[in-house]
Amino acid sequence: MNCQGKLLTFNYPLVMGIVNITQDSFFDGGLYLQEKNIVERIETIITEGADIVDIGCIATNPFAETISEEEELERLKKIIKLIFPKYSNIIFSIDTYRASIAEYAIDNGINIINDISGGDFDNNMFATVARLKAPYILMHTSGRPHEMQQKTNYNNIIADIMFHLSERIERLHDFGVADIIVDPGFGFGKTIEQNYYLLQHLSIFQELNCPLLVGLSRKSMLYKMLNISPEDALNATSIVNTIALLNGANILRVHDVKEAVEAIKIVNKIK
Repeated sequence: MNCQGKLLTFNYPLVMGIVNITQDSFFDGGLYLQEKNIVERIETIITEGADIVDIGCIATNPFAETISEEEELERLKKIIKLIFPKYSNIIFSIDTYRASIAEYAIDNGINIINDISGGDFDNNMFATVARLKAPYILMHTSGRPHEMQQKTNYNNIIADIMFHLSERIERLHDFGVADIIVDPGFGFGKTIEQNYYLLQHLSIFQELNCPLLVGLSRKSMLYKMLNISPEDALNATSIVNTIALLNGANILRVHDVKEAVEAIKIVNKIK
């Protein structure tokens, strides 16, 4: 996959490290608002072996408050000044559902667009992705952050998500977009039980013929079931990441890069 001149290959599972420049992300909200902390976080992610660094300037977890496009852009500009040209050899993705933010990011050195809405929140997104010729992460969600957890009714959750993703893949192909990564959207419009059913049947999504990304890191499906806090959910995260790898995951999106890299090495050894 061509990421603005950098090559991303999927013959070995990859790790995407999370950097949230937000106040209210469920696990690390508010930790990386200062420049020093942001740089230290990026350095840690890279040192621990991440293949991709995912930058988020707006919280997208369930019930997160939205911010204006202007505020999201100002946060992004701040990050771009910090990371380029220092990290110009690293592959970065932008976690946004706004086409204008995605366009600014790609035009200023970011390599991949990571859209939780799968193009549903901004009608200009698919055309923008096509024009930019950027790899696109297509995620499933049932609605916007404030409403998604009220929209968890499916006829058949696997079939419904497969149809949702395949329909959007076809639309992206119509726009001329070829480099697509799919994400079934753990925690986005799914109950705890539905999340585990989705994990159990994750391998089905390989039928979409796109690299498969999963974001399970420290999510409520783990800490609520175990009656612990997100801060105590690292072990649980490693367990579900291992299950995901055994079921065909190509990219792990995580807060804890070192542990994800170790899980990949062990799973790859037995495979």
